[in-house]
Amino acid sequence: MSIFKRFIKQGQLQLMVWPGVIFMVIFNFIPIYGIITAFKHYTIVDTMSSAPWVGMENFKTIVSDQFFWQSVRNTLAISFLKLAIGFVIPIVLSVMIFELKNMRFKKIVQTISYIPHFFSWIVLGGMLISWLSTNGFFNQILMALGIIDKGTNHLLAGNQYWWIAVLSDLWKEVGWGTILYLAGMSRIDPTLYEAARIDGASKVTQVRTITLPLLGPIISLNLILTVSGLLGSNLDQTLVLMNSQNQDYADVINSFVYRMGLTQGDFSYATAVGLGISVVSVILLIITDRITRKLNDGHSVIV
Repeated sequence: MSIFKRFIKQGQLQLMVWPGVIFMVIFNFIPIYGIITAFKHYTIVDTMSSAPWVGMENFKTIVSDQFFWQSVRNTLAISFLKLAIGFVIPIVLSVMIFELKNMRFKKIVQTISYIPHFFSWIVLGGMLISWLSTNGFFNQILMALGIIDKGTNHLLAGNQYWWIAVLSDLWKEVGWGTILYLAGMSRIDPTLYEAARIDGASKVTQVRTITLPLLGPIISLNLILTVSGLLGSNLDQTLVLMNSQNQDYADVINSFVYRMGLTQGDFSYATAVGLGISVVSVILLIITDRITRKLNDGHSVIV
């Protein structure tokens, strides 16, 4: 059968696939050509072809830019805190939800935990700015408990920003992060738990010996995606919560690129930074995949 006849025979499937393929080509592959901007001195009056080549000059500037390295420090600090806290808690929460026997209460807990995910950072950021202000909800609670005597604006304290970013991101995404784990646990054979109970295994033992090992591939996949995105801290969150007082702690790589490219118009330098970070992220992806491959008896969860 010729390719054309096969295409006609699979017409309905082709109609489903090709819009996605075209979308990816237009918005994911064609823009790759713009990478050459990193090796040129491009300004708003230039075209891609007319801008003069500068070779590795933009990358040499990165090495000596203290503000870039400050953004790297903030990005790594926030991302590692999110990895340490935000990666484990969704697993714990999903296990707790899965063990609930009252289905009505289980649905209520799931719904409440999912809701923040559907709000934009503009909405949640506005709430946080209000709550963390001098007379905000958070300070009112602390003063009522006698922990502090006078309220302060916590978003103006730069040394508190990392924890504010981590905990607010956890609040927004922890419920949504349980979906994959709950789906995986729903496919576990219940007879395994019954056999474990007959043998006298406690709930903790059942989770440790049955649930977590069978969730291994999903946990590994999430770990790979999380580690590969360590340098891609949340831009929306940063732009909403960052101010002139906490910028030294809040400015991350994405906001640095945004500021250099769109605010200051240094498109070549911003592209060079973005390209360098993308290369490092791919390296982290490969390293994490190799590690998880060894933990899963040589099987990769990506391919």
